Amino acid sequence: MSQTSPLRYPDTSSQKVMTTRAWWLVVLNFVLPGSVQALAGNKRLGKIGLGATLVLVGFLLLTFLIGLLWPTAVFFLATWGPTLLVGQIALYVYAALWAILTLDTLRLIRVVKTGPRARWWVASVTVVAMLFISGGAAYAATLTGSLNNALGKIFVAGPSEPPVDGQYNFLLLGGDAGEDRAGLRPDTAQVVSVNAETGQATIIGMPRALQAIPFNEDSPMYSVYPNGYTQETGEYCTRWACLNTVYVAAENDHPDLYPNAAAEGSSPGIEAMRDAAEAITGLDIQYYVLIDMQGLLNLIDALGGVEIDVQERIAIATPDVPEDEVERWVEIGNQHMDGWLAMEYMRSRWNGTGDYDRMKRQQQVQESLLRQMNPANVLSKFQEIASAGTQVVKTDIPQSMLGYFVSLGLKTKELPINHIELTPYIEPYPVDTEYPDYSGIQNYLELVIHPPTQAATP
Repeated sequence: MSQTSPLRYPDTSSQKVMTTRAWWLVVLNFVLPGSVQALAGNKRLGKIGLGATLVLVGFLLLTFLIGLLWPTAVFFLATWGPTLLVGQIALYVYAALWAILTLDTLRLIRVVKTGPRARWWVASVTVVAMLFISGGAAYAATLTGSLNNALGKIFVAGPSEPPVDGQYNFLLLGGDAGEDRAGLRPDTAQVVSVNAETGQATIIGMPRALQAIPFNEDSPMYSVYPNGYTQETGEYCTRWACLNTVYVAAENDHPDLYPNAAAEGSSPGIEAMRDAAEAITGLDIQYYVLIDMQGLLNLIDALGGVEIDVQERIAIATPDVPEDEVERWVEIGNQHMDGWLAMEYMRSRWNGTGDYDRMKRQQQVQESLLRQMNPANVLSKFQEIASAGTQVVKTDIPQSMLGYFVSLGLKTKELPINHIELTPYIEPYPVDTEYPDYSGIQNYLELVIHPPTQAATP
């Protein structure tokens, strides 16, 4: 560089020159970190800074291009443990490097040589920029680490499963493990069937009152209940709760039937419920997701509450409390609920409110919660959500499949969801829960999930 370069060899006796030079260095340090050192300071440090900056810009551009052409690959990398670890380390390194470059820029500026009015502004803008970029990179590294930790705890490292008949089928269990209950039992059981190409989803709700639970011949539970799990054959099955007690029966009485369950990220109760759901629906279920309803309270609070459009006035009280003694109601209309109130709203049994009504409210809260989990909300409360998520969710979905399922979920979000409740009051296919026709249920679900192709009109 020329000996007359005002950036490297400024006229230090001129406050005007030094002030102009200072602002140029501030801008260059912000726009292209490392360029200040290359032009006016240590060239080796400048090369390191410029190299790191160009690598970062190149990575962002490459990610953007891949996202346009192959978004699933980006989602995979963003949820894969090794990538997240490398990304976390790189962000911490870049945060430290940018702080070093900024402090070195302040040294090269020689603030005391600038104009009296400019000194405070030059120093302040430089420090604020450092806090914004270097601090932002460090915070992003912390969030990346939290994400990696949460995903590692929730998801497993098992093999991926292919779609069956073009569908991915998930068993979704809502575990009700409260302080007044011995252990966990899935009071909510749903099968979510998602088309592997279009993302079209069908949610099949199975009430806990469903009786005569069948098992396919290849299920370990078939050896114990060849004629079905009923009030006569199942110790825990009652008229009001039978399906969910399959979980209890397997956990308490038949854990030996599923010796590999724990090693595969599951449990005997979950596997027995999976076998029951497959025999009920006729679908092959690749994965399960267990949501702890008690832990869901923490997740709702972490998100700042949930907005629910209440369709019917609900009492927060036990069934034996007279109406004039009810202390709290959830009124009709749009209501903002914290975790505790949302849980009570879903669980209320007051004044004859039955399991079918609870199923609707539980599904309503789940869907409202998912709608509120937008990027801005999640990012602002990410660490609290990640911490709550490890308490809420247990699943055997492999972490390697997350990228694909995130991409598929974006398609699902754009389509209307089919809702099917296997209860006596749902048209067009009411189900007698006491004497269910499982063959008829499976035929109906087949028509919904795989509708016959309309013949082309000649």
